[in-house]
Amino acid sequence: MDHFPVGFFDRVDDTPDDTFYAPTRMVTHIDGGAVAAVGALYRELRVRGQVLDLMSSWVSHFLDQPDELTVVGMNRRELEANAMASAIIVQDLNDDPCLPFADASFDDAVCCVSVDYLVRPVEVFADIARTLRSGGRLVVTFSNRCFPTKAIRGWLSIDDAGHVAIVERYFELSGAFGPTVSQVRVPPRWGSDPLYAVWAAKP
Repeated sequence: MDHFPVGFFDRVDDTPDDTFYAPTRMVTHIDGGAVAAVGALYRELRVRGQVLDLMSSWVSHFLDQPDELTVVGMNRRELEANAMASAIIVQDLNDDPCLPFADASFDDAVCCVSVDYLVRPVEVFADIARTLRSGGRLVVTFSNRCFPTKAIRGWLSIDDAGHVAIVERYFELSGAFGPTVSQVRVPPRWGSDPLYAVWAAKP
């Protein structure tokens, strides 16, 4: 991919993702403080209406139930356990970055603590934008925790400030969003997992 070093999107474990994600894991991958910060951000940004939750699992961290929540993830049992989900789609975005939705289907989209696993992120971001209505936002949140064998090498090789810069670059290279907003929602060493957020709106 242009603008990133050779090997940036390689992973230690390059076996098919559906094998790795086959076991059902009813856990949260960030602690309670960071989970609460995700929900607070969604409320602050008024993420509601018809919402797409990407690389999702059994919980989506909303404080306020969206009108309709479509969840896309890798493990059907986890998605079926998501009490907020109106619809579920099992799809590996690393295998196929094209989402099975019509243009302008959603008001907003979110991706929580999963962006570090994408090997074709610019393609994914561009297709998310296709599914958003004008003014719709993609809200990406992440911490410093991950499955290290499945995270891309570029993510593992850099610090948290670098992670923010990487996600900002994905938005920019997609060519589909306006200016990004980046925030530290939970600073490091506050007794909780840190939480960072980057979002932008479709013009």
